Amino acid sequence: MSGPFDLFVVFAEMRTGSNFLESNLNTLEGVACHGEAFNPHFIGYPNRTDCLGLTQEERDADPSRLVQAVREAPGLNGFRYFHDHDARILDAVMDDPRCAKIVLTRNPLDSYVSWKIARETGQWKLTDVHRRKEARVRFDASEFEAHVTALQMFQVEILRRLQVSGQTAFHLGYEDLNDLDVMNGLARWLGTDQRFERVDRSLKVQNPEPVEEKVTNPEEIGPAIARLDRFSLGRTPNFEPRRGPAVPTYVAGAEVPLLYMPVRGGPEEEVRAWLAGLDGVDPGDLPSRMNQKALRQWKRARPGHRSFTVVRHPVPRAHDVFCRRILSTGEGSYAAIRDTLRRQFKVLLPKDEPGEDWTPNRHRAAFEGFLDFLKANLSGQTAIRVDGEWCTQAQTIQTFADFALPDHVFREEELGEALPRLARSVGRDDAGVPESLPHDTPISLAEIYDDRLEARVAAAYQRDYLTFGFREWGAG
Repeated sequence: MSGPFDLFVVFAEMRTGSNFLESNLNTLEGVACHGEAFNPHFIGYPNRTDCLGLTQEERDADPSRLVQAVREAPGLNGFRYFHDHDARILDAVMDDPRCAKIVLTRNPLDSYVSWKIARETGQWKLTDVHRRKEARVRFDASEFEAHVTALQMFQVEILRRLQVSGQTAFHLGYEDLNDLDVMNGLARWLGTDQRFERVDRSLKVQNPEPVEEKVTNPEEIGPAIARLDRFSLGRTPNFEPRRGPAVPTYVAGAEVPLLYMPVRGGPEEEVRAWLAGLDGVDPGDLPSRMNQKALRQWKRARPGHRSFTVVRHPVPRAHDVFCRRILSTGEGSYAAIRDTLRRQFKVLLPKDEPGEDWTPNRHRAAFEGFLDFLKANLSGQTAIRVDGEWCTQAQTIQTFADFALPDHVFREEELGEALPRLARSVGRDDAGVPESLPHDTPISLAEIYDDRLEARVAAAYQRDYLTFGFREWGAG
């Protein structure tokens, strides 16, 4: 197909209408969208074994091959790309002006509630309204804010990349998908002479009711939304400041002028509990989930404030996230990544939660497999996202600089002296020491640790060892 573009990418997220958009694009002669071609857990669509002749293993080994296959396929071909898809191909498509960028957005509240319902019912597509499954779900403010933050950060990145490279995208809102004139505008922009005669409605709207009727606690929606910048809801966030330092994760003292800037995977619970104890409040009552404006106001109102973060030795940090997010199958575990690690990376994880037959030897073998994955993941060699709980701590602290660096970077092992000293610097002379919480389950790190395990962690986290001067774990 001759025209301004060789391929296209639809930047979208779950429950934004991307399936509906794809089904319509595929009705145009000479246009083909190949699903989530770079989803790290499948290729194109669930239960498919290949895309354009490439298997998932071949794609993961060299994702540029699939980009080239999309480019070279007959007609105009493309795929859908979400924020947690394989980041290795982002440069290739963003830097190519012959790759058309379609940006599809939806009101984040609607997409969040729709995602919750789909997860509850297991129904992700609807072609027959008589088979529709209904559910009312609980609105979780923290989960929603994390959802919005992830979407905003990705949309801001796409926007900036387009600006820097002098490109433009075709922007679609969820409601635009039913507008025949807009859809034909998209076809015209793509350079095809084909037009939609009507909008394909083989896929049905699954949850047409107002949001308040789809959740069990609608009264909690208003306060949660009030904490967010309303101008970023439902559209590409042209007004959102360029963010990266994860300001909503910062935790402030209820009264004491201290600000904790967490490094994920560190002793977050212990520090929160200590900070709450200074003012005799519950950790859940500490000010957090602030945007940059609110945090600046907090700082202005507290002259002499101090901020701090805490780094953990890479060995217990990696073991902790392995136990909580990967080995466990309970609440908070990363089920999709766990399954991918078992299937593709051959990490020797049990199918279900570890039982009585889970021995230190089996635990160590599984942990070693996870460490091998981490080394590849942190080197940009896997399709799975680099999660905040296992990214390098040096990288996390570097992102703080986009807003403000912490006054202090403490090591976990020195908190017993460092935190009371910090409290005294702001007039709290009676501060206690933080309590240690158990992290090693079901097998303690001490049962499996040796020099070879240390070397494996160091191979994955060379940057942190070099930046912070970590010695062998337990060496003092």
